[in-house]
Amino acid sequence: MATHLKKFGWEYVVVDEGWYLGNLDASGNAANSTFQMDQFGRYVPLTSRFPSAGKEATFRPLANYLRSLGLKFGLHIIRGIPREAVEKNLPIANSQFHAAEAADKTDLCPWNAYNYGLKPDHPAAQAYYDSVARLYAEWQVDFIKIDCISDHPYKGEEIRMFANAIARSGRQMVLSLSPGPTNLSKRDEVSKYSQMWRISDDVWDVWYSSENFPQGVKNQFNRAAAWAGVARPGRWPDADMLPLGSLRPAPGWGQPRETRLTRDEQRTMLTLWSIFRSPLIMGGNLSQADDWTTALLSNAEVIAVDQHSTENRPVITTENVVIWSAKADPGKDSYLAVFNISDVDQTIRYEWKDLGLAARSFKVRDLWEHKDLGSAGTLEVTLRPHASALYRISHPASH
Repeated sequence: MATHLKKFGWEYVVVDEGWYLGNLDASGNAANSTFQMDQFGRYVPLTSRFPSAGKEATFRPLANYLRSLGLKFGLHIIRGIPREAVEKNLPIANSQFHAAEAADKTDLCPWNAYNYGLKPDHPAAQAYYDSVARLYAEWQVDFIKIDCISDHPYKGEEIRMFANAIARSGRQMVLSLSPGPTNLSKRDEVSKYSQMWRISDDVWDVWYSSENFPQGVKNQFNRAAAWAGVARPGRWPDADMLPLGSLRPAPGWGQPRETRLTRDEQRTMLTLWSIFRSPLIMGGNLSQADDWTTALLSNAEVIAVDQHSTENRPVITTENVVIWSAKADPGKDSYLAVFNISDVDQTIRYEWKDLGLAARSFKVRDLWEHKDLGSAGTLEVTLRPHASALYRISHPASH
């Protein structure tokens, strides 16, 4: 991260869920799981897996190390309070409450049984989340992803309570909500209390899926279109991680492998995520990234679309072709992302006016290939199945 990607804007390193498990199982959610907690029922890192945590069982040394590299530190957690803390009725730090007063024993995450949910808007529940946020602030955490909270089930009360806890912690921390698909009807609420929220269930290295889990790249086109125009600075619909490169030693779905997405599909994924302005989250093993994967993640012209474009929206949607446009910021230039979502080669041809562009001729730059293609009176490109192109479109008079 620090050596190869930081200069392109990548900055958060997030330790995935399960950092407190004493008997980590790659399949996850084992019935015989054991947990590392402090005396107040808060999960802490296992020293045998995170030696820098030391006797105090703190992530502070890891956060400090990342900061020395110019990076930021994040954690992935499951909402609620550990069931073990409730059974032992441990005290809640800096309060008169105990764990059993905060817990709703009827509320379990459908796919992870480590925790009970918290009683909505109950002072003991708020005190527990306050204690967790204070602990993370002491650890110098910059980013918190909370799972089992944004859909199946949606837990608006817990979202609000955790956002309030962060506000009281004295430290700014990004709040990311998972999994999706977050319902569009919750748009105003999630954008008020969080900085990121998932628009789909987990995306893995498949082109298309007929199942809710996993989702594929093609599945995201309709979801991105539904959320188009919602993103704004500090409030981002999240299309999920990028399962690129080496998915090992233990991916969260399937066997250890290299990504099954073709190179065309990988570019299409990054092109869609960028023109939609999703947060970019690498989900592969960076220490085993090959030159191709590194190049995907370090294309400054593509990343600029994700980071700085405006007015992002689909302008053409057919059974086989999708085209998005956006404004380049600053300036008068535009971006066009052209996708062949069919299973056969497609020659795609449109007049500029059909894409919302007024001039009769534009200069075209291919952002993936870093090539100026000259002036063109129409958009015309032939794309392989599942392939895409990303262009910067400039009026000749602007050069």
